[in-house]
Amino acid sequence: MNNQITMTLNTDPLLLQALREDITCEDITTNSVMRNAQTGEVQLICKQDGIIAGLHIFERVFTLLDPDTQIQFYCEDGDEVKNGQLMATVTGDIRVLLSGERVALNYLQRMSGIATYTHSIAKLLEGSHTKLLDTRKTTPNMRVFEKYAVKVGGGYNHRFNLSDGILLKDNHIGAAGSVTKAVQMAKEYAPFVRKIEIEVEDLDMVKEAADAGADIIMLDNMTPDMMKEAIRIIDGRAETECSGNVTRENVERLLDIGVDYISSGALTHSAPILDISLKNLHAI
Repeated sequence: MNNQITMTLNTDPLLLQALREDITCEDITTNSVMRNAQTGEVQLICKQDGIIAGLHIFERVFTLLDPDTQIQFYCEDGDEVKNGQLMATVTGDIRVLLSGERVALNYLQRMSGIATYTHSIAKLLEGSHTKLLDTRKTTPNMRVFEKYAVKVGGGYNHRFNLSDGILLKDNHIGAAGSVTKAVQMAKEYAPFVRKIEIEVEDLDMVKEAADAGADIIMLDNMTPDMMKEAIRIIDGRAETECSGNVTRENVERLLDIGVDYISSGALTHSAPILDISLKNLHAI
């Protein structure tokens, strides 16, 4: 996320789109009380314990509006932050500080909320070989930010998009005609460097997927006992992933099953924001 090329290519257009959504022709409120340029300073304060993520995106919002904006950070992405903690001081044209405030905070609060929620689940998996994965259940046009936040929180990214990997789900299997045909067709079509993952819902599908040579078998919405039996059937022939409404409240029931990966859409679609504010704006 700090890489300048990555930021310019992937995030700048999205940040500019968000700013255009919030400012069409002008910020009429700011312009009514600030008729001329005036340098000011405002503090970034955390109002809730959590994991911070997205500080450089927060900064970029302001520097896109005015490259002369300066930010002094007192923490970095991945740090545990506490209620009341001063995390940064932002200095620049007061008009820029006021106009960019909401967009900058929207990104920082959302990304930090995801990092915080991910961290809370990843901690429960410490000591096991199981890795926590995100999904494509992300907010439209927010995927690059949300998946970065998952990594900051201690999780791992599943495929980024449909071009990034092969995942044969129930409707793909239906289109192909069977588990075996779906795997065979994927093997014929896909570049040899791509792994083939397939989603299965019962033990007959597990056996068929393993026999067909799938690289990863996703155990979808199975009971813990079914998943243990599935792992016995697979017997090391494929990596294993379990999914299906996994949350912080129920993930512990999966700890002793022995799957390689646990995927959770909740990391990105259900994480609450982290409460963060810009306060104490004053001229300098």
